Amino acid sequence: MPARLCRSLRQTGPRSRRVLAALALAALARVAWAADYSGPLFDAHLHYNEEAFNGQTGPYPLADVLSRMQRNGVRAILANSRPNEGTRQLASSPLTRQAGVTVVPFVRLYRNRADYDNWYRDESIYAMVQTELARGTASGPFLGLGEFHLYDSGNANGAVARKLMALAEEKNLAVLAHVDDAAIDLLMAATPSRGQKLRLIWAHTGGGASTARVDQLFARYPLLMGELSYRPGLTCEGGKLCPQWRELLLKYQGRFMIGSDTWVNQRWADYDGLMKGYRVWLGDLPPDAARRIAWDNGARLFGVGEK
Repeated sequence: MPARLCRSLRQTGPRSRRVLAALALAALARVAWAADYSGPLFDAHLHYNEEAFNGQTGPYPLADVLSRMQRNGVRAILANSRPNEGTRQLASSPLTRQAGVTVVPFVRLYRNRADYDNWYRDESIYAMVQTELARGTASGPFLGLGEFHLYDSGNANGAVARKLMALAEEKNLAVLAHVDDAAIDLLMAATPSRGQKLRLIWAHTGGGASTARVDQLFARYPLLMGELSYRPGLTCEGGKLCPQWRELLLKYQGRFMIGSDTWVNQRWADYDGLMKGYRVWLGDLPPDAARRIAWDNGARLFGVGEK
């Protein structure tokens, strides 16, 4: 116990001593939480794109990316790749099992970069999704759709976007969406339940959305989850959580997940640092809350076994 608090306890009456003792215990508890989180990680936003693997000759072959996960305590990943062959490699390789990594495979809506701007109205994307879902992977079925982008939130009303949201709810597929807060409402409105049953993971938790707006949408849609890569305002000095985000994470500790978003090769080069950064700010939370965000929420969402 800090010396100043000890002196204060000796110099006050019984009631005041009880109050000060409670404050001292709370301070000590906060110090204990400050140690970096050391448990398992669920990377809920990972790409193994063609520029990483490039057949078998890319700069980040399968053994390399798996070793990065393994040494960082990443025990499960939500994999979505352009093209879907990258995810299929991760899901089917014996090396993945040897590394102790569970792959949750998603069908990405992009065959190439041109699809980023047109998927929401391209019927061939809908046909591709149906084919991929029927094909699955060597380790099991695809469990979700995305990541996809909407650079204009109004494009959430595109015919293919609406069909895919309805399909996701019908088949109980999760969705990973890189969209703004206005698009969240539009995507949810495209489902039969109007978003009450759609498991939508909000990539980067909206990027520019305020914590108040995130709070509002989380209250409106009970299955909405937030993924925290590239999230401005999340951390402050020393890589610790900013106060308003710490408060929000504690309020919705069952609704957030972490992710690497390895969309370019530089993110693979920085993978160790990305995971270290998460462990630092997770250590600023109570241990049970840190474990939920780091691992439990993703594991529960996709039925991944205890690690």
